[in-house]
Amino acid sequence: MYMGNEQAGVDGLRLFCVQKRTMLFLNGIVPNFVDIVLLFEYNVLVILCVEVSPMAEMISVREAAVRWNITERRVATLCKNGRIAGAKKQGNRWLIPADTQKPADQRLKTGAFRKTERAPKLPLPIGVSNYCLASSEYYYIDKTMMIKDFIDERPMVTLFTRPRRFGKTLNMDMLRTFFEKSDEDTSVYFRDKKIWGCGQKYRDYQGKYPVIFLTFKDVKFDTWTETFAAIRDIFAKETRRHKELLTSSQCDEYSKKTYEKLAEGKVSEVELTAALLDLSAMLHQHYGIAPIIIIDEYDTPIQQGYQKDYYDKVIQFMRNLFSGGFKDNQHLSFGFLTGILRVAKESIFSGMNNLSINSVLDNKYSTYFGFTADEVKGMAEYYGAADKFDEICEWYDGYRFGKTEIFNPWSVVNYFSNECEPRAFWVSTGSNDIIGEVLAQADEETYHRLTALVKGETFTTFIDTGVIYPQIKSNPATIYSFLLVTGYLKALKTTPSFNGDFMCEVSLPNREISLVYNKEILQRLENMIPQPTAIAVQEAIFSGDNARLKAQIQTLLTQSVSCFDTAGENFYHGFMLGLCALLGGAFVTSNRESGDGRYDIQLKPTKKGLPGILIELKAEKNCSDEKLKVLSETALQQINDKKYETELTAAGVKTIYKYGVAFSGKKVEVAVG
Repeated sequence: MYMGNEQAGVDGLRLFCVQKRTMLFLNGIVPNFVDIVLLFEYNVLVILCVEVSPMAEMISVREAAVRWNITERRVATLCKNGRIAGAKKQGNRWLIPADTQKPADQRLKTGAFRKTERAPKLPLPIGVSNYCLASSEYYYIDKTMMIKDFIDERPMVTLFTRPRRFGKTLNMDMLRTFFEKSDEDTSVYFRDKKIWGCGQKYRDYQGKYPVIFLTFKDVKFDTWTETFAAIRDIFAKETRRHKELLTSSQCDEYSKKTYEKLAEGKVSEVELTAALLDLSAMLHQHYGIAPIIIIDEYDTPIQQGYQKDYYDKVIQFMRNLFSGGFKDNQHLSFGFLTGILRVAKESIFSGMNNLSINSVLDNKYSTYFGFTADEVKGMAEYYGAADKFDEICEWYDGYRFGKTEIFNPWSVVNYFSNECEPRAFWVSTGSNDIIGEVLAQADEETYHRLTALVKGETFTTFIDTGVIYPQIKSNPATIYSFLLVTGYLKALKTTPSFNGDFMCEVSLPNREISLVYNKEILQRLENMIPQPTAIAVQEAIFSGDNARLKAQIQTLLTQSVSCFDTAGENFYHGFMLGLCALLGGAFVTSNRESGDGRYDIQLKPTKKGLPGILIELKAEKNCSDEKLKVLSETALQQINDKKYETELTAAGVKTIYKYGVAFSGKKVEVAVG
């Protein structure tokens, strides 16, 4: 009756003993004997109440960590700081009352203090790629069912290709944390996750394997010498993480010497290509179970090698490294790789019949990289922004992995962090040089398609998911494959082609990417135009001086581009957009409906008193000067006939300049109305 309350138990026992002694006296029992009996009974009952009962109601630090879903270290710190009522230290360990509630987290997790009556929200995991941290201290969207899918399928080596900032590194660290043997009980990071509810079959894999974990995401250097040094250092750090091998009784002396060379970073290029095989063999010998190898962003050095002219060297190195580590490695349980490109045609994975590839076009694992609609809705509700879902869709939805609609996770998280103000967050996370490569090689058809995408149109094209970087220059048809796998396009419809690749209807994913296209295309066109020329063009347009405007455009066409023999109207349309973008005080629009048709270019003034401008473009190959003049007049007449000025007039613009501009190769003619 007194269990769990020490003082009340003792006081009650004392009263009980006094009452019993009085009863014994009345029955004529000898007092000394009574005292002995009572003392014995008292001591026994006190022991039972005070020592036995409370121990049954105490739990360990580990048990508390599991209940509260925090680390054991955090629980111990709370005990030490007096944050857990009733916690007692016995020897070197803390004991905690079983009915104690988890203390509130009083740590400041945001950059600013906000006075609010609502419970504090978990911080957003911006840039957090550590699974233990992300899943326990931040708002985390549970992707652990990826583990179940893998265990069910059990592919030997799996390659995941996705655009940058779609959660590849975080997912790889999740796999490492789940599978890796560790002195720490890492199961606490999964016991409240979906994978734990799938049953004992899947729990048995937790903490079972040694793991080799490498990430190449920051290997971005100008030379192969620097790149090799960086990769060697990555291997050295990972080797030192497995310091148990140096003293292992299962590893022979030769293996230990190899370990020391790897750990100290004293290996040659040839020796480093064998590092995966050597390290996995030692781990297998020590633990008696073959390790798992995880390589994150394997193709970052390859992309850098292409841009900095050491492509062949990095390809050769990676081919030898992966051949030893994945192809015929008897010391491998499973392997995982991530990247943006598959790079299969490089023969990096030559002969690897154990490789399972999951690209943006595959259904398998399609929900685990990026956020689904339901996940974004849940996040929006949590942060009190459920009414913003449509805006989030407009800006950051639209990706399609397999048959699953996917939101850009980096942009969504930053959107909430930015107080729900939409911006192009993803484009600032890495280089958009791929767009520059595309524009540099664009022919008439390519430029037509790119400008069509910006206008919201779609088209069907061949997609090769094994595209490689040099193909941008050698085969312009691969441009759209690059844009798709790197996140600049989405596949609306996918149909397998005869050779194992695909025919896809493609479009821009969302408003964020549309801004990228506009910015990159216009900027690169603007860079073709010197500032003095831009000022002269601006003066000519606003004064209606067609002769001066013609002369300036003629000069630009002659000096800026080598050949326009194959260019069509869409190319010149883009050229003029870039030119007009330099005009301050005006807003550039393109191909919108007004009056009875759709104009090519309109400059709508943002300040009262400035003129509006309409430009209609025509282009034909091999035109004579006379025919070109007629073509420009035809363009001008179209502006009048179709009443393109309707929108500007309705906006209150009093003065409207109209230009018919005709192109043929590097020749231009301008008609003014």
